[in-house]
Amino acid sequence: MQFYRSAGQKSGEMAAACNPEECTVPTVELESVTQSPESTNCIACTEDGRYLSLGHCRGLSVWCASSFVRVAEWLQDQLEITFLQMTRMAKMTYLLGSVDDMGVARLFIFHCDDIHLLSVINAMEDINHRSICSTFALYGSGHFGAASISCNGASWLEVYQLPVAVWLAELETVSAREQDPNVTESVDVKWSSVEVLIKITPPHLPAGNSQGGALGADLLKHCLVVDEIRSSSCLDADAGTTDTSRSPRWCTHHFLLSCDPFSGQPLQSELPVAVAVWWSGSHNLLQYSLQKVSIKKAAEAAPTPDSLWPNANRIICSAVSRRTRYIALGLDDALVCVWDRRTGAPLSIISLPKYSSLLRMEYLDCWPELLHPSQTPAAEVVHLLVMSKGGELYMIRAERGTHTCTTQLSERPNDSRDLPSVTISMPFLPGILLIIQRNGKMFLQDVINKTAVCFLTPPTPYQFSSACNPVFVLDPQLQALFIRGDLENNGSHSLKEAIQSRLFVFRFGQCCIIEQRIVSHPASSQRQNAESHGTPEEACSLYLQQRNKALEQTFERLHKTAQMIEQRQQNYNKLRKKK
Repeated sequence: MQFYRSAGQKSGEMAAACNPEECTVPTVELESVTQSPESTNCIACTEDGRYLSLGHCRGLSVWCASSFVRVAEWLQDQLEITFLQMTRMAKMTYLLGSVDDMGVARLFIFHCDDIHLLSVINAMEDINHRSICSTFALYGSGHFGAASISCNGASWLEVYQLPVAVWLAELETVSAREQDPNVTESVDVKWSSVEVLIKITPPHLPAGNSQGGALGADLLKHCLVVDEIRSSSCLDADAGTTDTSRSPRWCTHHFLLSCDPFSGQPLQSELPVAVAVWWSGSHNLLQYSLQKVSIKKAAEAAPTPDSLWPNANRIICSAVSRRTRYIALGLDDALVCVWDRRTGAPLSIISLPKYSSLLRMEYLDCWPELLHPSQTPAAEVVHLLVMSKGGELYMIRAERGTHTCTTQLSERPNDSRDLPSVTISMPFLPGILLIIQRNGKMFLQDVINKTAVCFLTPPTPYQFSSACNPVFVLDPQLQALFIRGDLENNGSHSLKEAIQSRLFVFRFGQCCIIEQRIVSHPASSQRQNAESHGTPEEACSLYLQQRNKALEQTFERLHKTAQMIEQRQQNYNKLRKKK
């Protein structure tokens, strides 16, 4: 149930933040559903909308997303879970990946109201060589995983091909033994271990010279040499030191699906075929195949990238489209480059205002324009939401070549407390963004009309926890927002009351203000099909169309350039005659 009231003074504050028209903006009060565990640091949801998982002090717990009843928990003293992800492995069976406050990553399996610990990814065997996991991600229904790990100044990315089928078979054995009335002792299971498929380290200069003068090897070596020099200089400048050993590098990775119709891989497969990686300070995006690597040979030698995507400037942030055909890179100097993996060339290069220092970006798979037919194929148009460190928000509509439209959705706020800490799009609400500011305000913004739709607030006397890093999850299946709230810090509550947080929910479909805006069948599925172009014949036809279009645009630009040069030459000759 949601409650509504006039925003009163808040509407004026909102006007300063996102410049809506001067009007009364309604406020919607979220529903309190349950008391959350102590120190709840993260919330995750399943793709089918059945369960929520909460990471907190002493472990994690799984809750029913409809009744908000805790159905299972895994607890361990002196442990605090800070990151959690949950994905469906099979019917009513889910894989959980977690990272705790000491940088230890773990894998769990949840089935029939039980949580089993499968593996500790980076178990500490030697206190002097303790590895720390900074990010951990699951992909492809749990078939693949990746962890960014550092130890004693070194950093690397480990990619895992998880034994999902083996774990499901072992789980079936465990369930059968637990249901056997003749078995009275607790079932102790030794789950199959996790093996590293590929270990990727920051690129370094290849040893020796390339054999046979191979052009590809020479080019790769040249790019790596230049990139290592640039990266070292950049990291030294950021750290204020000339000692590169003190400059740890972190990486960003994206799992990539097949987009090549001639590869023999089904284009609709949800299993990745490669991983793209870029390192802090780097100008290059590196792509590594996951199909040419055997687990037995993964540790024998450092892998060589299969593809290298060079860029003129340093990479700041990145995003991939739904079917991973397009990779968008936010570069230094406010440049955005959208690479097309199918053609191996940029789809578009966009320049934003120079004062905009890029922070993050995301693809918009559901946008009002995508819901209507267009003359341009859907696969040839991408929409990007780009956020800057100063708080500016841009929407980019990019097509192949020079057909690009950039719209500034919001200005830089005057007060740093009005800076957004969270800005996300919602697949079921095209043209609407959920924004959480550092001052604790949360609202929905119509970015087409640049107006506020409504404020979202917890009931008195609660406030949203950690406005700079709120604990929340958006469930697209349930079309609901779950967020943690704490008692306001006004000194009137006891210590016991102050640490008792609650979980609040906002159901978008039950809010009369926005229910008419909800799209039951988002355009993302249509765009997914358009981006795939299933058969080789369709891919060839599309390639020829793109090639002809690119040639026409090139000749058109050459003709205009020739005319401009001729005009300048004529003006120059006239000036000489006058003299």
